[in-house]
Formats: sequence, C-alpha cells, structure tokens
Amino acid sequence: MAVTKIRRISSWTLIITCILSAAVLLLFYFGGDQPKLNGEWWYPTYTDELLFWNYLLLGSCAIIMLVFGFAQFVYNFKTNAKSSLMVLGVLTAFVLLHVVAYSLGDTTPLPNINGDSQIYNVPFWLKVTEMWMYVIYTLIGLAAVAMIWGTIKKSLNK
Repeated sequence: MAVTKIRRISSWTLIITCILSAAVLLLFYFGGDQPKLNGEWWYPTYTDELLFWNYLLLGSCAIIMLVFGFAQFVYNFKTNAKSSLMVLGVLTAFVLLHVVAYSLGDTTPLPNINGDSQIYNVPFWLKVTEMWMYVIYTLIGLAAVAMIWGTIKKSLNK
C-alpha cells in the first residue's frame, strides 16, 4: 500500500505532537516544585508551560477544524451543493455549541485565589474557561454516543 503525502504529513505531525506532549508532561511531573506560597500552596515549576501547551493544542485544533471545514464547504459547494449544506450544518452547530456554552458560564469570582491570578478571576475569563469545559464535556459525550451507535449499527447490519 502506497503512503500518500497527506498520510505521511499527518503521521509526522502526530508523532511530533506526541513527543512534545510527553516532554512537557515529563517537565511538569519531574521538573521540581516552586516554594510554598504563603506557607500553604505549592505547585510544580512547569505548570505554566503545561497550560500554554494545552491552550496551543486546543486553539490550533479549533482553528484547523474551522479552516478545513470551510474549505470542505467551498469544495462541496462547487461539486455538490446538497452535501455542502451538511458541512455548513456541522460548522454552525460547532459555533452554536460555543455560544450556548459561553452563555451558560458563571461569572462569580473564585474566592481564595492568590494575587498573581486575580487578573484572570474576572467574568470574561471565568465564562471562557467554563465554555471550554462545557464544550469538552459535550464532545466527549457525543464521541461516546457515536461509538455506541456505531457498534449497535454494525451488529444490526450483520
């Protein structure tokens, strides 16, 4: 079986992403701890790097999904206008999911947060954080339903 260019690129992208993720996790777990803050709170030295890596992965996945979804919509619109409506529906549902999840977010400031984190303890960032949590929960649930439905459909077709 010949390996196509897109398969090679996606394979290398996956390998590099996994290696970088493993390196960041090793730094986080084995990179040491910061001194206790006010004598009670401690945290790993590379917490910020882990969080920024997660933000980068999450943001790039969202942007790539929207860009390729829009490109597929344009391509399908040229070849088959009916199938392009399905792609447009998925993109619309994705954006709508984010809007609904953002509107569900709570704006109550979190108590007992240290002074450096107060700039993120504001309604906008609290709602954004909860929006991503709700989106992740929803997508995990939809993935589980899709796996169960696929298994049931496959067993019924036999």
